[in-house]
Amino acid sequence: MSDISRDAAANGHHDDGAGHDSRHFWTGSILAIVLTAIPFWLVMAGVVRDMEIAAALIFGLALIQIVVHVVFFLHLDTRSEGGWTLLAFLFTTVIVVVTIGGSIWVMYHLNSNMMPMPSGGIQGMSGAP
Repeated sequence: MSDISRDAAANGHHDDGAGHDSRHFWTGSILAIVLTAIPFWLVMAGVVRDMEIAAALIFGLALIQIVVHVVFFLHLDTRSEGGWTLLAFLFTTVIVVVTIGGSIWVMYHLNSNMMPMPSGGIQGMSGAP
């Protein structure tokens, strides 16, 4: 092992060549800024009048921005650490989606399957005027 690589290892520096150049950083930064500015412009300019379409567009752009952050800033790809970091990230994503989706599903069904309340609410159930 050479003195240079031994010094780098002792100081905690490593260079695996996985996207640490400034061009990669600037590309990610510009994409993140554009993907932030587009939804802001959509809402502030009132380009889309239908709220469902606007929400779907903003959600889609947010998903794209998550991918940009993961690739350009977190450097998660199949090359880094033999792909294990990407696999761990995907597993975490699946667990989060299942947890949030399951919670929303349970809350929706609890709400739709609740007994209807009398017109007086809880006070009407107690018999008090």
